[in-house]
Amino acid sequence: MTTPSTSTAHTAGQRHVICMKWGTKYGPEYVNRLYAMVKRHLTLDFQMVCLTDDSKGITSEVRCLPIPPLDLPPGSPERGWTKLVTFAEDLHGLRGTALFLDVDVVIVGSLDGFFEQPGRFLIIKDYDRFWNPGRITGNSSVYRFELGAHPDVLTHFRQNFDSIRQRFRNEQSYLSDYMNQQGLLAYWPKAWCPSFKYNCIPAWPTNFWTEPFIPQDARVVIFHGECNPPDALAGRRNRRFRFIQPATWVAEHWHE
Repeated sequence: MTTPSTSTAHTAGQRHVICMKWGTKYGPEYVNRLYAMVKRHLTLDFQMVCLTDDSKGITSEVRCLPIPPLDLPPGSPERGWTKLVTFAEDLHGLRGTALFLDVDVVIVGSLDGFFEQPGRFLIIKDYDRFWNPGRITGNSSVYRFELGAHPDVLTHFRQNFDSIRQRFRNEQSYLSDYMNQQGLLAYWPKAWCPSFKYNCIPAWPTNFWTEPFIPQDARVVIFHGECNPPDALAGRRNRRFRFIQPATWVAEHWHE
């Protein structure tokens, strides 16, 4: 297994796995476990970077850097749009290919393909419970791009923030629409990034006696909504029609 580069020099050929942690919702253990999972499942050379407002408790093997400001008008809400700073023209001097991962994902398969899949911008096709073939929104729990190659994403956002926040619910809606208009929007193979909420919980009523499962060909399980990895591991018994048996496989993957 390869280990991440610790050099401060960055070349166009480098691979970076980037995550972001701010506030108190997620502790440093989320970053440390994410790094450990990446190290176990990525055979290519990489550097792990965490954009954060608090590096305390994060392993020294992860390079912690400040979250760049969005530079929005005073009083504007920022937190729902913060990931867009990854598209800065100069993100702390980083160069090369970046794979962004949310800190609460669980990696269960090889990550090599996420760096090898053709495309200039790739994202998860968002989970639509209802058939809507025209919906283009991506889920930004996992996306890949070239660092510094798309500064217009952030520039356009800053210059048009008032109208953008009226049109789009969050950064992933805006980002998907913008990249689609540039002709750059592409999605990961559907099987790679299943939703725990929609793809891993057995159908009712078998969810009462059957443990959540890892779908075939899954590589990164996405946790969105109210259920995070610790919740999935513990199970849920307080909702009659949303009962979840403990997903014991989470413990096999989500650890340092």
